[in-house]
Amino acid sequence: MRVTVFGASGAIGRLVVQQLLDDGHQVTALVRTPGKLAVTHADLTVVAGQLSDCDAVEQAVSGADAVISALGPSLKRSTTGTQVTDGTRSIVQVMERRRVRRFIGLATPSLADPQDKPHWKHKVLPVLAGLMFPNALAEMKGMTAAVTASDLDYTIARITNPTHKPATGHIRSGFLGHDRIGSAMTRADIAAFLVSQLTDTRYRRAMPAISN
Repeated sequence: MRVTVFGASGAIGRLVVQQLLDDGHQVTALVRTPGKLAVTHADLTVVAGQLSDCDAVEQAVSGADAVISALGPSLKRSTTGTQVTDGTRSIVQVMERRRVRRFIGLATPSLADPQDKPHWKHKVLPVLAGLMFPNALAEMKGMTAAVTASDLDYTIARITNPTHKPATGHIRSGFLGHDRIGSAMTRADIAAFLVSQLTDTRYRRAMPAISN
């Protein structure tokens, strides 16, 4: 497949790009600073630009079969603005214009899915996030709403505690109150789950929670 990756130079994004290339896909990555991606491959096209650059987003998405977004808001309390929300809106608009329907992205269990049952994470995590990372929570809500309010065929994986540990190959997924989902998950396993959703139809237009 031809897959466009946003957030490709981040800790999870780089792993997504490498997994896609290992699986034989053609990858286009939009990055602000190409040198930070640190991946070279015959099937990798790097587009230099920012999310606010509509032409760069259009160039990256054009011709894609699917988009994987490893974007996430900054956890620095000093960060302000809605850059990630605005960027996600631009991605969605370009995808709709270019008729690219499949979107795979990230969020947290601070945001509920309609298939969840009442769970302590729904009560605790939004309060903690609101106190510790108010702008990040607002950005997460904004970027998620930009996708779920669209007509895109999306899957948004909700993660809680990404770690730098080696991949385990053991992934739990499902909905809070229904399935046994933990909190910690290696970034390598997160990347593997995101890539697996290119062909997995279980979570179409849903936000499964995932963990090791």
